[in-house]
Amino acid sequence: MEMETIKLTIDNKTVEVPKGTTINKAAKELGIDIPVLCYMELKDLCIENKPAGCRICVVEVQGRRNLAPSCATKCEEGMVVKTHTTRVLNARRTVMEFILSDHPKECLICAKSGNCELQSMAHQLGIKEIPGQEIAAMSTYKKDTSPSIIRDQDKCILCRRCEMMCNEVQTVGALSAVNRGFMATVAPAFEQNLEHSTCTYCGQCVAVCPTGALTEVDNTPDVLRALADPSKTVIVQTAPAVRAALGEMFGMEPGTLVTGKMVTALRALGFDYVFDTDFAADLTIMEEGTELLDRLTRHLNGDKTARLPILTSCCPGWVNFFEEYFPDLKDVPSTAKSPQQMFGAIAKTYFADKIKIDRKDLVVVSIMPCLAKKYECQRDEFSVDGNRDVDFSISTRELASFIKQANLDLNNLEEGEFDAPLGESTGAGVIFGATGGVIEAAVRTAYELHTAKKLDRLDFTELRGLEGVRSATIDFNGLPINIGIAHGLGNARKLLNDVRAGKSLFHAIEVMACPGGCIGGGGQPLHHGNSEIIKARAAAIYREDKQKPLRKSHENPFIIKLYEEFLGKPNSEKAHHLLHTHYFDKKKKIIVKQ
Repeated sequence: MEMETIKLTIDNKTVEVPKGTTINKAAKELGIDIPVLCYMELKDLCIENKPAGCRICVVEVQGRRNLAPSCATKCEEGMVVKTHTTRVLNARRTVMEFILSDHPKECLICAKSGNCELQSMAHQLGIKEIPGQEIAAMSTYKKDTSPSIIRDQDKCILCRRCEMMCNEVQTVGALSAVNRGFMATVAPAFEQNLEHSTCTYCGQCVAVCPTGALTEVDNTPDVLRALADPSKTVIVQTAPAVRAALGEMFGMEPGTLVTGKMVTALRALGFDYVFDTDFAADLTIMEEGTELLDRLTRHLNGDKTARLPILTSCCPGWVNFFEEYFPDLKDVPSTAKSPQQMFGAIAKTYFADKIKIDRKDLVVVSIMPCLAKKYECQRDEFSVDGNRDVDFSISTRELASFIKQANLDLNNLEEGEFDAPLGESTGAGVIFGATGGVIEAAVRTAYELHTAKKLDRLDFTELRGLEGVRSATIDFNGLPINIGIAHGLGNARKLLNDVRAGKSLFHAIEVMACPGGCIGGGGQPLHHGNSEIIKARAAAIYREDKQKPLRKSHENPFIIKLYEEFLGKPNSEKAHHLLHTHYFDKKKKIIVKQ
């Protein structure tokens, strides 16, 4: 069926677009830039926020008395639009002045300073002063600090991007518009704080917030204090997604791999050992892959206690989500800890013994693309006598800031190498950073362990992509394995509802909380609605996988040695004690204040 199109004129230029196209998108077809603030789109991830609330994107439409928000106004046949008339420019300036009149003047110390869309828009519109500011009232709220996220409502401009991500994309429901008029803002329901809400700490609200209303808890001062303490040995692990995005904070093109330069920077910052979370990702595959094969074998032999599908458990935002919304299914996910926590457990036992220090004198720092990792490392079950397996987790953005504070130019650093033994990894560990990567890594190992045959191919492209829910069947030498993949918690909910209803036909399901997987994590460099950046980071992840001499987790010689020297075999009693966990019913009971 042929798509219906319409013609219109924008700034004296004619354009033909599909029916239903907004003025803003039609203008982009002509290369005309209409400024936006509340509007945001990640086209490849099917995410769009268009509340038409800020009115920065207004335009003149011939025949209409009022200015129209271009982000939400659909084109009509013969429509004549002017995007930058004096009336439009004046309206945009006036709107911005009103927004700024109720905004804290803390740019010098704001976490988003220099990367604030409100600040950039004010510059773009030529705002130099705010008329009447001396008599303007200021709304005031108490700051809300959780283990991962800081919420400063005074800086909220009611763009509602965070609400859209939390409710529509993630279906978490932790944030919603509250109050009316001057005191209107976005906050947890019933005046609760984030820690007592349904928040999963995925950080997607932080990733899309245009101001400093939502930021991560900054743990770099804690790390700096540890590095300055001569009685502590401080080691660091770096997640696979970090190397594909860190360079963006130093002016590099999205998708630039900075693995070696990052290692050199971390050594220069003073870390005693620089390791790779990819090592722990390989370890995760050994435990999770073995668990999958065990459940599958028991299921095929008629054991009804073997729960299928098995769900991946690497993503703490996802773990928080199913503990909150699907606690009745808490025996379904793999019991394997996340790579971050596996690393910490091995570092403070096996590695601490090797370098002959007490675990309390070893500080483990993780560099993660994820804000939920900050909460994860604080969970009580991931500690021994109050001493955490992972002491601090900092985001990719925090690492970039730390490197800049140390006056290091990442662009000009030499290529360094990770330390052994916890820095050696395979390509399977690297692809954990992209949606579909965990299950692809698991397939590479599970196939060979199950069939005792070499894989003919290592690139399972049918498991890759950016569709929110994907499925594929992988032939394990005559045994078809049905695999489901979801990224974004709203998509995960769809698959979990099928599992709960007993309708799921999958044997294994991979879930990542963040759109795109870890590469789109809440702690990554802000992409400002550019989904091309997400795709470039994914391409970098698979490029590094291709370059690795070993690409299957069970072939990592240091993983083999770890089992021989310390763990015994995958899912042994010792391995289960150190590398596995259990889950809880954390469903919140919302109490309405009287």
